[in-house]
Amino acid sequence: MNAIGSHVSGLQHIGLPTNDMEKTLAFYEKLGFTVAFRTVNNGEKVCFLKLAGVCVETYENGQAVGKAGAIDHIALDVDDVQAAWDAVRAAGLVPLEEEIQFLPFWDKGVRYFNILGPNGEKVEFSQML
Repeated sequence: MNAIGSHVSGLQHIGLPTNDMEKTLAFYEKLGFTVAFRTVNNGEKVCFLKLAGVCVETYENGQAVGKAGAIDHIALDVDDVQAAWDAVRAAGLVPLEEEIQFLPFWDKGVRYFNILGPNGEKVEFSQML
């Protein structure tokens, strides 16, 4: 395992933009997902849905493409976001942010950063605090 992968413990969530939060929630609830966390961030409704170890973060931003390939990001769960940041930079990859970010999600917040994949996808490295 390389230095970056040594900090990853699994998939944390899949980021799915939506233009209609209630329609999205109704659909995923029909599949058996349940709401694990709901908030508003910078005016956008945000909801995390969970089912059998899968977590979907959906957020209503009015900019969802609404077609196949519209997933915005995949988030990897990391044990130490600073060590992951250092390993990413040492591998010659460039984070999209100038520093590790913080959001007041869940009980104690999350620290994260993103890199851009070869297909334009964002890969997020996220540590729940």
